[in-house]
Amino acid sequence: MKRGGTALSLALAGLLLLSGCGQSETSSGQKEGGAEQAEFTVGISQYAPHPSLDAATEGFKKALEDKGLKVKYDEQNAQADMNNTATIANNFVGDKVDLIFANATPSATAALNATKDIPIVFTSVTDPVGAELVESFDKPGKNITGTTDNHPEATKKTISFITDEVRAKSIGVIYNSGEQNSEVQVKEVKKIAEEKGAKIVEVSVSTTAEVKQAAESLVGRVDAIYVPTDNTVVTALDTVIDVANSKKIPLFVGELDSMKKGAVAASGFSYYDLGYQSGVMAADILSGNKKPSEIPVELPNSLKLVINTKAAEAQGLKVKDEWKNLGEFYDGNE
Repeated sequence: MKRGGTALSLALAGLLLLSGCGQSETSSGQKEGGAEQAEFTVGISQYAPHPSLDAATEGFKKALEDKGLKVKYDEQNAQADMNNTATIANNFVGDKVDLIFANATPSATAALNATKDIPIVFTSVTDPVGAELVESFDKPGKNITGTTDNHPEATKKTISFITDEVRAKSIGVIYNSGEQNSEVQVKEVKKIAEEKGAKIVEVSVSTTAEVKQAAESLVGRVDAIYVPTDNTVVTALDTVIDVANSKKIPLFVGELDSMKKGAVAASGFSYYDLGYQSGVMAADILSGNKKPSEIPVELPNSLKLVINTKAAEAQGLKVKDEWKNLGEFYDGNE
């Protein structure tokens, strides 16, 4: 009788042990029974505070939310300071975050310099190969992938509008020569402008404090101003808009969010959507479905020319009805 009771106890203990194993954590951190989902820590390194990068960050977070992941964010902004990007990246590595979201080229470069193990997903990067972030679009590398904001037709479409429709013969370009992404864009602008018979007047800045003076230096020298997707200049874009409005110089930009602030036109896409694309990549990585090396770098999914009629009027440019055939009109209202 006593021996039978011992056997029964052992059998019950075995069943309890098997039941406990059924709730063990999987390699992704989520319990098989679905009782509890793992919480991931994502470090967000955004290079500067301006509308396009802000929108990309929001799109990124929305994608992870839509994918049903439980995420805790450590969100940091470098305030357009290269030194800050390294500090932020090193802190993320020290904290052992599960993934780093690098918003803009300087942040992505700093993240890759800091770790070759933690997965990195970038966005708002103009030339990921030239910046030596990835080996190629199809084969990005061991721990990094993301989305580029350099649509092959975007710059060409905007510069062609400036030369063909606005008839500008000289175009001032303001940029930070320390930003690799801007160097790439300015080189492309010069090539397109030369093919159109227009002259490019370059003005380089190193800080946001120099942007207004740079814009003022173009007065009387150019027929239009173009600002690429340069983080330093876009952060201080209001000062360029003030000069453009007061001196009646049409201002053009490299992305739609800056166009809405007060530029005449831009050929671009939604940075929110671009960030969302990066968020989908991050969700696949965090869920264990894919490695960064298995996810090719992606281009923006869409492109359109948008003309800000209110800004055109403020900068002394008459809007032509036939421009509706080239793109969309924006009247200053959402």
